[in-house]
Amino acid sequence: MDTNRASQEQDQEPEEPEGFPGLLSAVEADNSSQIEEDTDHNYYISKTYGPSDPMSKDLWVNIDQMNKEKVKIHGILSNTHRQAARVNLSFDFPFYGHFLREITVATGGFIYTGDVVHRMLTATQYIAPLMANFDPSVSRNSTVIYFDNGTALVVQWDHVHLQDNYNLGSFTFQATLHNTGRIVFAYKEIPIEVSQISSVNHPVKVGLSDAFVVVHKIQQIPNVKRRTIYEYHRVELTKTKITNSTAVEMMPLPTCLQFTSCSTCISSQINFNCSWCHRLNRCSSGFDRHRQDWVDNSCRDETKDKICDITDTTYLYPFTTTIVAKTTSRSKEATAGRDMLSTSLPPTSVPTEGKVENKAGTRPQSDSAVGRMQDTPPLHTGLILGILLVMLVMVAGVLVTVYVYHYPTSAASIFLIERRPSRWPAMKFRRGSGHPAYAEVEPVGQEKEGFIESEQFCTFFFLL
Repeated sequence: MDTNRASQEQDQEPEEPEGFPGLLSAVEADNSSQIEEDTDHNYYISKTYGPSDPMSKDLWVNIDQMNKEKVKIHGILSNTHRQAARVNLSFDFPFYGHFLREITVATGGFIYTGDVVHRMLTATQYIAPLMANFDPSVSRNSTVIYFDNGTALVVQWDHVHLQDNYNLGSFTFQATLHNTGRIVFAYKEIPIEVSQISSVNHPVKVGLSDAFVVVHKIQQIPNVKRRTIYEYHRVELTKTKITNSTAVEMMPLPTCLQFTSCSTCISSQINFNCSWCHRLNRCSSGFDRHRQDWVDNSCRDETKDKICDITDTTYLYPFTTTIVAKTTSRSKEATAGRDMLSTSLPPTSVPTEGKVENKAGTRPQSDSAVGRMQDTPPLHTGLILGILLVMLVMVAGVLVTVYVYHYPTSAASIFLIERRPSRWPAMKFRRGSGHPAYAEVEPVGQEKEGFIESEQFCTFFFLL
């Protein structure tokens, strides 16, 4: 998977670069200040509340006081490491203007919002109150809890420890997703400064991210396409602000996707350069999860005019009349030429040319047919060579298998055993890569208590 930062200036004029900043971070401020922050991230406005601010306590959701029937402790996530589970929402959750009904909760202190679950969940498309190398399996007191009351979803990582530094203590924090698009990060127990958490074995992030997927054709391999994820926006919150009894509130700002008509779209006065696409009946800035449809339908060329002409009948009816006129003239020519061969017909007319050649017998075969006959032997030769090559590879594989079976202590056998598929680096988390592999666990309806063992989940972005 290729993860890239999308250029925010591809489809907009140079004089409006502020519409799509590649990255906006929270403004650094004194950690001892208890004044409420109000930071504009273009898609969201974040407000940080300190330990002495009453709002930090009000934003914390006490799950112990909620309806016990709706509070769910995920048994698998609470006993495993680097696992993720899908959770269905009972409401539409707006995220960067897109409505989600399903999310993926990970043990690493974040929520994945993408459609396709892959091994690099930490790269982009996340809601991260505190993404780190948490391992709930190292302590019996560690649990992953979530609660859905119909208007909000609360996910709480309760008394979780860092796998690579258990002695630092337990972390307790939560993320709340409201049906209005409002997102709240609340922190109850943070034993050390977030900036001091090691990111060697797992990235450490606090904030939001979204991306779009683009399908590329591979010219060297026919009928094969590659999906590439481009991160078009990220919200990075100040890590030094995350301490005990703090909270961060993020309010969504208007996006182009909320406008449902052309007039309201092009006349909108928001932070984005909105354009209307008649083919899709959609308002967009060109940078959202529907980027592929926007490009495939040539909406980038259509939005240059900035005109809301829905249907112009003056262009449709003349076009239809012309077609009828041409059809009528052709029918007259066909009627007039029933008894004799018309020489006024185009020489490239396939049906007429076929009749003349059959009667005269001067061209029994076309040039293309002769060319195909001449190219037939090379095609057969290539097919035979391909079959022979496949057979040789199969024979070589059988011989190698027999050799390894009879001589398991040889250098070649040990070399292959060490590199069997279950030990391939691509299927495992590579130390220091910054993108740990997460495995998707069973659906919530099939969850069970205890530990599970599974290979690391990996999706390669190649579609045959």
